[in-house]
Amino acid sequence: MAVLVVGGGLAGSEAAWQLARLGIEVVLIDMKPNKFSLAHKEHFFAELVCSNSFRSEDLTSGVGLLKWEMRQLESLVLEAADKTKVPAGKALAVDRTLFSKYITKQLETSPLIQIKTYELKSLNDPFLQEFDSVILAVGPLPSEELAKELKVLSGGELYFYDAIAPIVSADSIDFSKVFWASRYNPEEKDYLNIPLTKEQYFAFIEELKNAKKVQPKEFEKELHFEGCLPIEEMVERGDLTLAFGPLKPVGLIDPNTGKQPFAVVQLRPENREKTAFNLVGFQTKLTYPEQKRIFRMLPGLEQAEFLRLGSIHRNTFVNAPRVLNNDLSLKQKPFIYLAGQITGVEGYVESAACGLLVGLTVGYKMKNQMFSFPPPETALGALLKHLQTEQKRFQPSNIHFGLFPAIKKKLRKKERKKAYALRAQQYFNEWLNRYSI
Repeated sequence: MAVLVVGGGLAGSEAAWQLARLGIEVVLIDMKPNKFSLAHKEHFFAELVCSNSFRSEDLTSGVGLLKWEMRQLESLVLEAADKTKVPAGKALAVDRTLFSKYITKQLETSPLIQIKTYELKSLNDPFLQEFDSVILAVGPLPSEELAKELKVLSGGELYFYDAIAPIVSADSIDFSKVFWASRYNPEEKDYLNIPLTKEQYFAFIEELKNAKKVQPKEFEKELHFEGCLPIEEMVERGDLTLAFGPLKPVGLIDPNTGKQPFAVVQLRPENREKTAFNLVGFQTKLTYPEQKRIFRMLPGLEQAEFLRLGSIHRNTFVNAPRVLNNDLSLKQKPFIYLAGQITGVEGYVESAACGLLVGLTVGYKMKNQMFSFPPPETALGALLKHLQTEQKRFQPSNIHFGLFPAIKKKLRKKERKKAYALRAQQYFNEWLNRYSI
């Protein structure tokens, strides 16, 4: 009997891959190319909508540790990222088109994965009854009909707003006003940097404060995920917020002056050819005309050609501790499992990790074999624990060491992070040795 996976995003692709790796037949459905969400444009699976970065590779960071664990489990998403990466300093960034094409090819050529074009609009769709297990990985932008059903299951609508950053053409950048460098490592030249004087920085801030923004609908309360705040939202917290945040100049020296600028805007390559650049940390809900006007104030971007302007969209998620069982199946429909951002994890890596765990869970069930999740001392286990823990106000979360069981010893910050990482690797290896995954 095959497992139905609904949605070809990061979580759905990873879940389907893990099932196939266990020898389970999969039917993977997606509404593309017949229909696209507001945020998607490409025909390929695992399309990256926001940044092209999978964040830090450092094992002493939560996300670096999470990626290490996923690589041990032969994650398709991490395999694709490693094969299509572009320079990004200590971060893992990818050529987004090559990345999606790689995953699409792997799924299409798998003998155990059958791909169909189909839009699921209801959890009562008769099509679902053909399967003993269904993995719902519809992402943060499900169809309106499906979102209404999930709202009922959650006892009220749960959502937050997610903003994406603009992309500019390399041909339109004045390279005489910018410089190549990476923070803290002068030998790496992975980012384009726009140096700002104090005067330029505060002039930019003033324009952001007075700019026209896209307004939410009247019936929607505007909620933003803390890890992906629009740039103008950050400015409202204080004029120097950006200077200590995404525009911090620490570790960067302008070769033209030999000094550290007051602030620095970083641009990250979007592809291997470096023909397009993402404005790092510039998620925005500014109107399109305002984006063009204000961002062209930045030195070197006076004639910028925008390949993609920033935008804002609503992400839907359920109250996982309330509506899901510990294995992430729906309490009201236990044969349906949720995976990815809709469960309340936030971020590319976290979404893929959730799909990976659900894929293993369902796969072992189909094989009639016992399976237990990684312990909470691991990154995968800590992320899952977040989805299982009742909270007064459940909110999406990235992976971070605050989700892990605390280490009781008094340690310095760097030593503490290393201790978390070493403990996690030990527990993960012990867990992995119990299974022939």
